[in-house]
Amino acid sequence: MRKSWVLLLAGLLLVAAPAAVFAAGVEEEVDPDEIRVGVVFSIGGLGDQSFNDAAYAGVQRAADDFGITFDFVEPDDVAEMEDHQRSFVEAGYDLVIAIGFLQESGLEAVAMDYPDARLAIVDAVVDEPNVASLIFKEHEGSFLVGALAAMMTETGTVGFVGGMEVPVIHNFQVGYEQGVEYIDSNVNVLVDYAGDFGDPGRGKELAISQRDRNADIIYHAAGGTGMGVFEAAEERDFYAIGVDDNQDHLAPGYILTSMLKRVDVAVYEVVEDLVAGEFRPGIHEFGVAEGGVGTTDFEYTRDIIPAEVFDRLDEIREGIVAGEIDVVSAHD
Repeated sequence: MRKSWVLLLAGLLLVAAPAAVFAAGVEEEVDPDEIRVGVVFSIGGLGDQSFNDAAYAGVQRAADDFGITFDFVEPDDVAEMEDHQRSFVEAGYDLVIAIGFLQESGLEAVAMDYPDARLAIVDAVVDEPNVASLIFKEHEGSFLVGALAAMMTETGTVGFVGGMEVPVIHNFQVGYEQGVEYIDSNVNVLVDYAGDFGDPGRGKELAISQRDRNADIIYHAAGGTGMGVFEAAEERDFYAIGVDDNQDHLAPGYILTSMLKRVDVAVYEVVEDLVAGEFRPGIHEFGVAEGGVGTTDFEYTRDIIPAEVFDRLDEIREGIVAGEIDVVSAHD
């Protein structure tokens, strides 16, 4: 796939081109080879080994499985995002997917201006009849890794490093805190925010500060900033917990697990619906029960973590799915 500078220029010249249409939620079967999907990534773009890379994996898998084509753009600034969304719509793309909550206001405006366009957004709810909102129960997955941290800490103090103080990141934090408390209410949780998703230096600084305050396990929900947490873990000899994608390989043996947020699954499924002629606007939630959040397979730490810890995690996971363990969202 290619970065769509040519596409976007063409889009500006195709203002009159008709957008893909649907009526009253009823779709017609279309040839997958003729379906085009446009993806607007979040700040940081590809190579973040996290959120954007997971989204790319999902749309690439859809292209491999269904034969659709896709193009993408990696904005340098939030102010560009709405223009990129509009360019894809005006160029007649069948589906435009906006990755990340930073695109919410832009996509809402595009949805109202182009009511016949099919649109999707990850990590935000846009209440328009032509938008599929793909959201995650980050608090459930974070509960699992919080429980793991509480069972594995030797100092009685663990940490959380967030990117920006926004609702979706607060959801990671509160789920993590609930998981820790579920296991042991005496374990202390340190919380710091970097104010940025792309500052590894700041992430490292905050992680070292938490280590100096006795934290021996630190969970990040900070995008590229979290790379600094991993650097600190290796230098200062503590465990980290990754996020979004499987980041365990970035510091083997130092990352206990990663809280998987299956953006790839959500993106794949919305394209799959489109191919089947069943594009579904509205809210699509992905939690533990739906396989939308969870942990990795502990490739590098399975020999470090005791068997009884894995058994307890399995019990907790089953309790969440059965509704026996109530994990409260920050949004509530």
